[in-house]
Amino acid sequence: MALARIVATRSTCERLRAGAVLIKDKRILSTGYNGAPKGLPHCDGEEGHKLEGGHCVRTLHAEENSLLQIAALGGMSTEGATLYCTYSPCYHCAKKIIASHIARVVCGAIYRDPTIKELFASAGVKFEINNPDQAWVLMCSELFTKPLEHKIM
Repeated sequence: MALARIVATRSTCERLRAGAVLIKDKRILSTGYNGAPKGLPHCDGEEGHKLEGGHCVRTLHAEENSLLQIAALGGMSTEGATLYCTYSPCYHCAKKIIASHIARVVCGAIYRDPTIKELFASAGVKFEINNPDQAWVLMCSELFTKPLEHKIM
């Protein structure tokens, strides 16, 4: 989950900086963050947001970008993988996650649609909300505040 939060900092849509990391067999398969497709204008540029029905449609969602990165890298299997995402997926991303045979979704917080839990349950996808304990939060904080140690062998 810490890596998903770091990936989210690359988002080019400041309305919601979201990140996702796809893991399988303890290996990172791909990452994704909110951003426009390659070559198209980003929200944080001169053109700004492209709003439809109160939603910015200029960007691909973090979950979509993570799945698209898999396809672009050669179509690795996502069957049985776990997707860590900073926010719960929207309905459209949830459908793509289910179709990709991802087995588990772990999110940092519910975003907009609390019925996503039921959608995943009906499709047999495990859904969890990450509730880190204070020790984990402290450890992650120290990763970015403690100086790196140099060990000479």
